[in-house]
Amino acid sequence: QVQVVESGGGLVQPGGSLRLSCAASGLTFRNYAVAWFRQAPGKEREFVASIRWGGGQTNYVDYADSVKGRFTISRDDAKNLVYLQMNSLKPEDAAVYNCAAGHNVRYTTSDRDYDHWGQGTQVTVSS
Repeated sequence: QVQVVESGGGLVQPGGSLRLSCAASGLTFRNYAVAWFRQAPGKEREFVASIRWGGGQTNYVDYADSVKGRFTISRDDAKNLVYLQMNSLKPEDAAVYNCAAGHNVRYTTSDRDYDHWGQGTQVTVSS
């Protein structure tokens, strides 16, 4: 039984930081492409960041233009965790953030390529 769980969301002021965590049971993240998506009320779900193992110590990462330079995705294989470090947060970053994992993902920015999804964690950015 595969289960994906996100944590780390909360309320932060503009310019602040949060670190989201994604944990999984029943699968090993090293064997999957893992991505973060987000969805704000009334808006479509959008890609945020992804990471996949390229062999050895190599990881391939991708970011949406809106978060590039502010967000960092990373993996901890020993703990089987994926993180999303979010810095310089803006009000437009407020959304429910979901972690997703997929095996044999071809298009890392496409939510259709991911098989396992968490329930989401709320990020609120407000003064």
